[in-house]
Amino acid sequence: MCLAIPAKVVSIDEGDDTATVCVGGIKKTVSLALVEDVNIDDYLLLHVGYALSKIDPQEARKTLRLFAAAGMLSE
Repeated sequence: MCLAIPAKVVSIDEGDDTATVCVGGIKKTVSLALVEDVNIDDYLLLHVGYALSKIDPQEARKTLRLFAAAGMLSE
C-alpha cells in the first residue's frame, strides 16, 4: 500500500527541477520531474520525494485536516 500526502509549494528551484513544499510545518525538497506548470501556493500530491500531480486546494486542505484529526500530522 502506498500513501501520498498533499503539500503546499513554498518555493521553486528552477535550475534543478525541484521545489520546497510544506506539510504539517515541515519543509522538504521534492522532485518536480513528473509534473508540469507548478507555481508557488499550488498543492501537490507527494510520494517518496516526488510530486505526482497537482491537486485542488480545497481537497488538499480537507485531506490535511483529516490527517491531523487522525493524529498523523499537526494542522
